[in-house]
Amino acid sequence: MKYLIKTEYPFWFIIICILLGVGFSIILYFRNKNFNFTPSIKKILFGIRFISISIIAFLLLSPLIEHLTRKIEKPIIIIAQDNSESICLNKDSSFYRTQYLKNLNGFIEQLKEKYDVKTYSFGNTVLERDTFHFSDKLTDISLIMDELKSVYANRNIGALVLATDGIYNKGKNPLYMTDFADFPIYSMALGDTTIYKDIRISSVNHNKSAFMGNKFPVEIVVQAKKCNGKTSKLSIIKDKEILYSQILDFNSEIKTQRVFLELDANKSGLQKYNVIIDPIDGEITTLNNYQSFYIDISDKKQNILILYHAPDPDISTIKQFLEQNDNYQVSVFQAADFTGSITNYHTIILHQLPSKTYPIKKILESNKTFNIPILYILGEKSDIAAFNLQLTGLQIITNNKNSLNEARPVINSAFPLFSIEHDLVEITDDLPPLDAPFGNYKTAKSTNTLFFQNINAVPTQIPLILFNNTNNTNNTKIAVIAGTGIWKWKLMNYQKNQNYDIIQNVIKKTIQYLSVTSEKGLFRISNTTRFNEYEQIEFNAEVYNQSDELINTPEVTMNIYNKENKIYPFTFNKTSNAYHLNAGIMPAGEYKYEGKVKIGDSTYTKKGFFYIIALNKESITTEANHKLLYNIAHNNNGQLYYPSQFDLLLKEINKRDDIKSVSYNQKQYIDLINLFWVFVIILILLSSEWFLRKWTGNY
Repeated sequence: MKYLIKTEYPFWFIIICILLGVGFSIILYFRNKNFNFTPSIKKILFGIRFISISIIAFLLLSPLIEHLTRKIEKPIIIIAQDNSESICLNKDSSFYRTQYLKNLNGFIEQLKEKYDVKTYSFGNTVLERDTFHFSDKLTDISLIMDELKSVYANRNIGALVLATDGIYNKGKNPLYMTDFADFPIYSMALGDTTIYKDIRISSVNHNKSAFMGNKFPVEIVVQAKKCNGKTSKLSIIKDKEILYSQILDFNSEIKTQRVFLELDANKSGLQKYNVIIDPIDGEITTLNNYQSFYIDISDKKQNILILYHAPDPDISTIKQFLEQNDNYQVSVFQAADFTGSITNYHTIILHQLPSKTYPIKKILESNKTFNIPILYILGEKSDIAAFNLQLTGLQIITNNKNSLNEARPVINSAFPLFSIEHDLVEITDDLPPLDAPFGNYKTAKSTNTLFFQNINAVPTQIPLILFNNTNNTNNTKIAVIAGTGIWKWKLMNYQKNQNYDIIQNVIKKTIQYLSVTSEKGLFRISNTTRFNEYEQIEFNAEVYNQSDELINTPEVTMNIYNKENKIYPFTFNKTSNAYHLNAGIMPAGEYKYEGKVKIGDSTYTKKGFFYIIALNKESITTEANHKLLYNIAHNNNGQLYYPSQFDLLLKEINKRDDIKSVSYNQKQYIDLINLFWVFVIILILLSSEWFLRKWTGNY
């Protein structure tokens, strides 16, 4: 342990402090003729004043005490325990809930004698804790890898013990998430790899919405194991009525059957359907014998108009995305060929319009009357000057040379208009750049930005995709994509996930936000009607005064009712100019809500509904994947162990030479002026000087 005094000023400044003390003391006690001290007292007073002035002057140099200590850090052993339901969905469930946990705790206590042990549970989330209930509805093994990268970077990690059955149904493949690990990973193989008799509904594929009077397709995937020679009835039930049934025959040890059917959309609103496969005697579990799904049946179609300057891959991409939703009827025209009326459409998409070649003045002027929501997509051919006149909430000051920037997206985690999926957050860094107009971007306070621009690897506050309500009585919705190249996002999404669902959802939610008719009235609530179990339930609200000005002074409350009419009361949090409510995680089921606000002497209410889909993914696959665990351990200088081998794992960790303590020097800096004893010394010196002067009869 070492202590050093340092100052940001050169060493010779200390000499000045000393000279200052000497000079001041000489003037006071040897040049001043008003004092009558004996030579010895004068020397004592001189010394006291010299020391006190020198110390005070030195403190003005902001000196620091450098405290140098040597720290020894034990190796950190991370215990990551799978807390998902699948651990106990086998014949050894009682073992894992009792004896296994006892053995695990004993193993941890033995490790603590020599190592710094950190214990985590993971499933749908990752938490630092040492109690496990095996109740999580999903398993995301990649979460623990992300946790280690963010929390334990540059720490002395000795080893990771990954205790799981290897079944994951969320997140990335953990096999490819361990590249960062410079420590061994030991797999504790849980669960049972034995294939038991089981019949399950593996998945139900369907549209989320349909139109009244139409039929909508449903695909049901049924998987049976060890059910050779057995039959079972598949049924679809709605409101206790059997809409469809079929007897399925299983003629092999492992059999997958796909059932395609169409159902009638004969009732508007949110409709719930239950898919049930009758159980077979001796099944390992029946939790996977049913699934529910919801269809939002609408009696209105949204007409979307796409106008473009010139053919572009973006146009076909957006058209493809939208046409997969039966709620939309999409019409595409080059600007020169459009002769219809915009009043026939609910939303307009303008690709690089207005342009110099196609100013579309009549359309833009007409829309000032009809206030149809517009999505502007800006590019090289856009007439930015004409765009700046459209009250979009975005102004771009350019040099009129139509130069472009390559702008990568940076997601705005605080975006309030619709929910942002975790998958979109994960993929954002990989998205290729859009070709965005170069210039000075200015946004109105009323805008909300979904993506900012990252230019030349520098994140900015320049919007890439933004939304705004223009300043008119109808609050027309506007969105702007300040760049072309959405088709590249689609290709990258497909390359990474073998689908383009993430980017499609961005476009879908953008158009959905625009096409939904603005809610009239002073009190407005917006929310998503469909949530997954374990997803945060969120609402946004707006309150307006009689002048249609946005306010957030009144208190907004909401009651949420489940199917049994149990009430969950909430109060909205105020944002900068609106309201937001996070109701947390709620059980699967159907819910209604009623929001209230008092404006003046009047009380306003808004009602709606939402539903939460139950997740039973843990029961879909019950066979442990020990091969995955072996590969993770093998690729990371570790080994595979079983629950009966905790003692062998302990010996293996203890004998490794690379799992050892590390020592390092730690520096701490303390302001000298903040030390109490420095104040005490100065006080004693000045008090002593005053006492001597009084004692000798001088002042």
